[in-house]
Amino acid sequence: MAGSDAELRRTLGVGDAVVIGLGSMIGAGIFAALGPAARAAGSGLLLGLAVAAVVAYCNATSSARLAALYPASGGTYVYGRERLGPFWGYLAGWAFVVGKTASCAAMALTVGTYVWPGQAHAVAVAAVVALTAVNYGGVQKSAWLTRVIVAVVLAVLASVVVVCLGSGASDAGRLDIGASGGVAGVLQAAGLLFFAFAGYARIATLGEEVRDPARTIPRAIPLALGITLVVYACVAVAVLSVLGAGRLGQATAPLADAVRAAGVPGLVPVVRVGAAMAALGSLLALILGVSRTTLAMARDRQLPGALAAVHPRFQVPHRAELAVGAVVAVLAATVDVRGAIGFSSFGVLAYYAVANASAWTLGSASVARGARLVPALGLLGCVVLAFALPAVSVVVGAGVLAVGAAAYWVRRRMAD
Repeated sequence: MAGSDAELRRTLGVGDAVVIGLGSMIGAGIFAALGPAARAAGSGLLLGLAVAAVVAYCNATSSARLAALYPASGGTYVYGRERLGPFWGYLAGWAFVVGKTASCAAMALTVGTYVWPGQAHAVAVAAVVALTAVNYGGVQKSAWLTRVIVAVVLAVLASVVVVCLGSGASDAGRLDIGASGGVAGVLQAAGLLFFAFAGYARIATLGEEVRDPARTIPRAIPLALGITLVVYACVAVAVLSVLGAGRLGQATAPLADAVRAAGVPGLVPVVRVGAAMAALGSLLALILGVSRTTLAMARDRQLPGALAAVHPRFQVPHRAELAVGAVVAVLAATVDVRGAIGFSSFGVLAYYAVANASAWTLGSASVARGARLVPALGLLGCVVLAFALPAVSVVVGAGVLAVGAAAYWVRRRMAD
């Protein structure tokens, strides 16, 4: 059996990496975050989307620069360790693993809610088990399945946009845009929407399985983010044109409500299938990313070393994948989806704060002047959006990060 020093196989090209990024991003935000974001921002929803996009762009640029220098599994865990020191790398890895594990549970529950609302938890657990098995079979199988899911979801979203913008109900929607949520509301909406943009991290965490990572990762990250931004903007404008911000903020299934209001109720089941497929795509890529960061931390003995084993046949971190799948299955059987999303958002923003701080240390020797402006803006944006989230999310998120930090220092003292 391969030990902790075995390397993963490089099989993913630019197209595969872009698709995995799209599968991570498209789904969580479109089907889950538009309603809560509209409730927070009101008529400022599109402004909140723009703020989230700017912060996401800064984070993507910082991540791409770092991934080109450190093309290993682990993402910001590796960057923080190499650029800022072991503690900051550990804290980023802890924030990612814990926050994204909660996000996995949220996506699994989204699948359950759309497929069988009365048995949402049971369906969620079944989805986790099935996708863990897919990941166990090798990353190429995961990339292939993600490609199918992304194609279906994009087709559904295109149908929603065409129906809504072509509907006569759009005039009423434009008149009923709702009240603005103010600066605080816009920032909170941006924080919630950022939850959906964070999928491009999955590309960086798969760095050890990408061919020619120094070229592939910096190309794949902005491509995936750019496509997602266009899709998000089109869908948000289309749904707002039919429902208005007020009705959108109260909707539990915004896209389904939008096509119904546009006079095409027959499209509602298609939207439900698309939502379930999108959540499955997000869940698949999330399990991939969390297991790879777990692998990197286990290699450094920040997590149990047994989790660093790589399967001799499938060339995947099989013990890490099984451990992550088991934890997510337990959470999916017990937690509430809204609380999971709020906590996950805080953890992801903390993770990217470390990424931007790491990129800032690169300076501007090899790139254009002003290179430090982007990571500085990204770091500031992450901090502001994290503390603009609902108070419960901030308190719980900060508490879990503090527990992780305390565990690190206790372990260090015991080792000394």
